[in-house]
Amino acid sequence: MTDTGAPRPHGTTVAWTVDDGTNAESIRLFVAETGVRVTLFPCGSYPGWAEHAALWRPLVASGQAQVGNHTWSHREFTDLTDDEIIEELTLSEEFFLKHYGLSTKPYFRPPNGSRDDRTDAAAARAGFTVQAMWSSLLVEGPTRTAEELIASADVAFHPGGIVIGHLNLDVMQDALPALLGAITTAGLRSVTIRDVFAA
Repeated sequence: MTDTGAPRPHGTTVAWTVDDGTNAESIRLFVAETGVRVTLFPCGSYPGWAEHAALWRPLVASGQAQVGNHTWSHREFTDLTDDEIIEELTLSEEFFLKHYGLSTKPYFRPPNGSRDDRTDAAAARAGFTVQAMWSSLLVEGPTRTAEELIASADVAFHPGGIVIGHLNLDVMQDALPALLGAITTAGLRSVTIRDVFAA
């Protein structure tokens, strides 16, 4: 899935985005290890985001980390009614306002990129008008190794890329130092989605 005509980082920048958050320990370690600018697209129903909110709040407040909306429970938009889409976005927005102190609006990422004109209009009614799609994915999955994830960074972290990773599996914890190194080795500067759209 690629982005839908949205701006991209320029020159030697890359936007690393991390989705979901089913693995609470990965959420904790990611904030502890990451010194780069990053955009979170979390689902508010996953307990790790509340459990480790105090760790993330300073990074969100400083602008190092941005929080976008990835819905409350990761239900695909095209399977939902307009009212259900609005509820999914609103529940997550209210959660991150309460626990992280900043709104996720207007940036959102439809789960699995599942969207059409109807779902876009419903999201806009809830105040979410900027879709943050992507240009490349890190290789992850239950059967994937840390070595495979690290190797995929050479392709995923490219100039002008909007890259997706996930905080769902232990393998991210093992690969994180090497992934951070890959950004530096590639001569890239990390930016947030807000930086991309402001450029």
